[in-house]
Amino acid sequence: MTSLLILNGPNLNLLGMRQPEIYGSEMLADVSASCIAHGASNGYAVTCFQSNHEGDLVDTIHDAKGTHDGIILNAGAYTHTSIALADAIVGTEIPTIELHISNVYAREAFRHKSYIAPVAVGVICGFGTAGYVLALNAMIGHLGAAS
Repeated sequence: MTSLLILNGPNLNLLGMRQPEIYGSEMLADVSASCIAHGASNGYAVTCFQSNHEGDLVDTIHDAKGTHDGIILNAGAYTHTSIALADAIVGTEIPTIELHISNVYAREAFRHKSYIAPVAVGVICGFGTAGYVLALNAMIGHLGAAS
């Protein structure tokens, strides 16, 4: 079975509680359960992980090599600051999709710069938590096209 990693960065543990007018009211545990079920229905094992710590996210990307075939990364604010996450993606050569719940391009200017996008297969943003399933479908399609 092909395995996908959904990696969530800082403050996503507060999903459903933090700024619901921007991020919605669905909790991260519910999003994760939906992703695991959607993956399974398509023949993919899905593992979900969240950390507020950049080094933990880098380590998890490193550990994904040889275990996961693709990564869906909602790096939160680290998207706009972390060269380390971009380097980890490049170093492991695991296809990665950058994901955002909100449309970062309709928000503050500092959110328009991404260190992840240039090393990602693609970017999905602005579709709320439905973006997770969109990203899963996109990764499944990417992996199918690559094989």
